[in-house]
Amino acid sequence: MFVVVWRFEITEEKVPAFEAAYGPEGTWATLFRTSPHYLGTELLRDAYVPGSYLTIDRWASEDAFRAFRKEHDQEYETLDRSCDDLTAQETRIGAYTV
Repeated sequence: MFVVVWRFEITEEKVPAFEAAYGPEGTWATLFRTSPHYLGTELLRDAYVPGSYLTIDRWASEDAFRAFRKEHDQEYETLDRSCDDLTAQETRIGAYTV
């Protein structure tokens, strides 16, 4: 398994739209589900820091994730740009193998 983890800081008024886009049934997951190698997304909200979130995207392998990115680069970049105004800060924590 291959896991990609992102950290986000969200302003209070953007939380509902952010959760709709980044949640396990959101816009990002919908795009990712076009790959049979996508295994799911978790959206974690910090219990103590308002507006702080992690996303964990799971893939069958790093090769599967890279193939998805290569095949869907335009859609990925377009969606990424459309979500820019939802986040105050976005940081890729890392990409991990299990």
